[in-house]
Amino acid sequence: MHTYGHFIGGKHVAGASGRFADVYEPMTGEVKAKVALASKAELRAAVENARQAQVGWGATNPQRRARVLMKFLELAQAEYDSLAELLAREHGKTIPDAKGDIQRGLEVVEFAIGIPHLMKGEYTEGAGPNIDIYSMRQPLGVVAGITPFNFPAMIPMWKFAPAIACGNAFILKPSERDPGVPMRLAELMLEAGLPAGVLNVVNGDKESVDAILQDPDIKAVGFVGSSSIAEYIYQGCAATGKRAQCFGGAKNHAIIMPDADLDQTVDALIGAGYGSAGERCMAISVAVPVGQATADRLMEKLVPRVEALRVGPSTDLTADYGPLVTRDALERVKGYVQAGIDEGAKLVVDGRDFKLQGYENGFYMGGCLFDHVTPDMKIYKEEIFGPVLSVVRAKDYDEALRLPSEHEYGNGVAIFTRDGDAARDFAAKVNVGMVGINVPIPVPIAYYTFGGWKRSGYGDLNQHGPDSVRFYTKTKTVTSRWPSGVKEGAEFVIPTMG
Repeated sequence: MHTYGHFIGGKHVAGASGRFADVYEPMTGEVKAKVALASKAELRAAVENARQAQVGWGATNPQRRARVLMKFLELAQAEYDSLAELLAREHGKTIPDAKGDIQRGLEVVEFAIGIPHLMKGEYTEGAGPNIDIYSMRQPLGVVAGITPFNFPAMIPMWKFAPAIACGNAFILKPSERDPGVPMRLAELMLEAGLPAGVLNVVNGDKESVDAILQDPDIKAVGFVGSSSIAEYIYQGCAATGKRAQCFGGAKNHAIIMPDADLDQTVDALIGAGYGSAGERCMAISVAVPVGQATADRLMEKLVPRVEALRVGPSTDLTADYGPLVTRDALERVKGYVQAGIDEGAKLVVDGRDFKLQGYENGFYMGGCLFDHVTPDMKIYKEEIFGPVLSVVRAKDYDEALRLPSEHEYGNGVAIFTRDGDAARDFAAKVNVGMVGINVPIPVPIAYYTFGGWKRSGYGDLNQHGPDSVRFYTKTKTVTSRWPSGVKEGAEFVIPTMG
């Protein structure tokens, strides 16, 4: 059985803590590997390697840093299929979905290749008498990323590509549930020419997370996961003076107006609600039809589509989605379904008893669909993270607008309509960070920024796009005056540019 250690200083390092976690293959339910869980000392060794390597890397000109990412992009694309298969086997998502995971990460690498342009400072000649002022962006030093199980390729690349392009060294603490792809990405970065120690992968659990928060040489931390942990990390960073960029849970709504194209809308709900078994922070988990007639027509079309969902092993290219990541995750989602029944929601489609012949021990669950869900129910208030869609019937547009706006999460939202005025009003007023108009999963492209509001995001700056450059650099401003023509004598007042 394979055992994952760590990747420190450009080398694979066996775990020394004596603690390990199981890595499952979700489609069979079998343990396929072990992963070492790092101690504080092992995390510190990675930081020391990163600190030493960053000095030379930060002094490397931005164009040469970008060339390493260009080579990495080429290498990762050459291994596209094998990376996708590894990802699917450890996570459970289908291979086509795994390829999308990888592709969205590589798009941020493509953006990071152009970061030299965004690293440029500003210059003002003659800002005052014989005075010039200019600014420069400089790397922070050593930064860290704590990334989730549900996107083991995309989110690590969202974190380390901009950070490294800006001249930082990076400590990656991926999820211990599916460590294979993050380890391979680090190997490919080394092969692409990245100096040893600039990118280190430390596998671990809460002990590693706390070590990251407490380490004085780590200057910034990026996190994606649950809101409770995002808040914990944000508070830990604030206590130790680190920059923090922490993204949490979601409860993404889809508003369906009476004039919406219902065939298009149902297609969108099926893909966005059940793709990747609902294990996405941008999954649509709440459908809000406006008016009873709209709700009835929606359910008429939606129910048979949910009943017809094809659940299969990760390697089945015809499957709509695969298993959940662990048995604990499966039981947790089933518990939410029972809670919805207990609170009075109508379970129209029940997928809890789904079994797949030949894969009886896999972590599978059929699609579940609730109707007549109300905002006071647990299944509405909390993130389920499974193949469960809740329908909340709104009597009018104003109520539909209030539902996502007043929810504690504010990651993504979508509206389906043919009315441009309604769409424009909704986009302007809804209290949510990312909005789709007839687009069910409004994840911005790489040169925009990704980030939710309220309990979905902690920190002032978002992921990728220009915000990533601001997050991973510090601005230094230089005011210069040269001796020629300078009046002699001490000055006792604050300098002005008059």
